[in-house]
Amino acid sequence: MEASHDALLQRPWLPVSISDCHLLAKSWFGDSAYHVLLTDMHSVWEERMDSAAIQRRAQELNKRLRAPVKAFFSHLCEVARPTLTGSGGRPDSESLISLTRQDDGNISMKLKSELAGLPFYWEFHCTPAPVTVVCVQLVRPLLAMSQLLQRQVEQLGGLLMRKDVEIQDYRENGATLSRERLQTDAFEEQTHREDFMAKTLPLLQHDTLSFNADLQHLYATIVAHGNTRKRKLSEGGCVEEDPPTAEPDLPSTLAGPVRSEPGETGEQSANGKLDTARAKMADRASEQQPRATSSDPERPSSKPKKKKVGLFR
Repeated sequence: MEASHDALLQRPWLPVSISDCHLLAKSWFGDSAYHVLLTDMHSVWEERMDSAAIQRRAQELNKRLRAPVKAFFSHLCEVARPTLTGSGGRPDSESLISLTRQDDGNISMKLKSELAGLPFYWEFHCTPAPVTVVCVQLVRPLLAMSQLLQRQVEQLGGLLMRKDVEIQDYRENGATLSRERLQTDAFEEQTHREDFMAKTLPLLQHDTLSFNADLQHLYATIVAHGNTRKRKLSEGGCVEEDPPTAEPDLPSTLAGPVRSEPGETGEQSANGKLDTARAKMADRASEQQPRATSSDPERPSSKPKKKKVGLFR
């Protein structure tokens, strides 16, 4: 079950709709086991089932079923996975899944399909997830995502300010726009933030649960980075000595000559001595730049093929 927990962590949260109930879901199906998480952002439910538990429930719901788990588990995956991943498609027209909220706070999802010409029934019994599961699978990655996005916003704000300075320099040297409609106001961070909050917050109150492709990719990237650090710790490595994922900011005394080096070639005929001095400064700066190393790529996991055999006797 620990392996299923780690495998589920790799899966993104996907918006799903079951019986007119909008949820975020993530699911993992192994060879003969599964782990499902559901949330409506008020509660989080989960169910973990191993091979023995699946065998018992299958026989309780299908009295005539006499077959090992691997004989019918692939069919269960094919029927349940489209709903739990939000794809909306069903493998056949006879498949049906419904969701019921119970008085004790649990969630029950009932599935009906056809297997080998006979009805096949299954039920997911999801109970409230422990706080540790909620923190690992949802809270901690979301906090890391918010910090990363905040840093990106700060960098973009700084870039806009530098662009405004560049545009002002062009204007002071006589540059003009060919079209007046292209003119923009200078970027003011505080004013932009207040205007953004005033316009966006009312829209979020009516927004449904969503986890678009960009957020799913960001979630997967953060989880993969955390697993890499965890693996290095388990192998006895020193995480603090690893190179940063982003290139470090260079001091202004080093970054200035390097950026201006391409533009200095045109001045060599006018001032050769100044050119030579700047070239030497650029060479010294380039020698002091840290070299980034690439991290080992993750190896994709392979899933064994499933075989279908006779199911009912």
